[in-house]
Amino acid sequence: MTDSAEETTSPDIRVLVVDDQILIRAGVAALLRAAPGMTVVAEAADGEEAVALAAAHRPDVVLMDIRMPGLSGIAATERILREAADPPPRVLVLTTFDLDEYVYAALRAGAAGFLLKDAGPQRLLAAVTAVAGGDTLFAPSVTRRLIEAFTRQPPGPAAAPTTDGSGALEGLTGRETEVLRLTGRGLSNGEIAGELVISEATVKTHLNRAMAKLGLCSRAQAVVVAYESGLVTPGSAAG
Repeated sequence: MTDSAEETTSPDIRVLVVDDQILIRAGVAALLRAAPGMTVVAEAADGEEAVALAAAHRPDVVLMDIRMPGLSGIAATERILREAADPPPRVLVLTTFDLDEYVYAALRAGAAGFLLKDAGPQRLLAAVTAVAGGDTLFAPSVTRRLIEAFTRQPPGPAAAPTTDGSGALEGLTGRETEVLRLTGRGLSNGEIAGELVISEATVKTHLNRAMAKLGLCSRAQAVVVAYESGLVTPGSAAG
């Protein structure tokens, strides 16, 4: 008889580690290899290598450094998510800054979360597990504060959204638009369900359909589009 524990064992989380600093990259990779339930499928030293290795190995999670020579972590994230087969990997950005333009760019590119490099081993392992399971590691309050800070800035050469979100809003149903607006205000699915008097499952369905129509791959990216399209304006977010 097969042991029931073996029957319910989940496959390892497959991780691609990307960092141009070999000591950091090797340390993170070693930590992940020593952790139960995780497999490091490859290591990349720059963005171009990350794109190639992501296509070759199809990891569940990409630990992505932002500041690298050549192709940046942000550009690599955009390419990986754009070119990935379904389901795309979840990109967890590693950074030394928690609230800066690079993190905002990561939001727009579709990253599933960001983690400070000094967060510690247990926090890193928990973050990888969380994003692999579908969670987003952008706290609503941090997301709103970050997005509002940058949407208040005068538009510059790099200010155009990575998606054609504003034009595509016309293709959303009224309910999808409302769910996207409330998501942009930082409400959870449960809070949106309470406000609209519908079930959480229905909220999730509407949000997933809206994201599919807009070509988005993360809840954080949906929040960015809600702001950049004007659906939500700075100062209108929930407190």
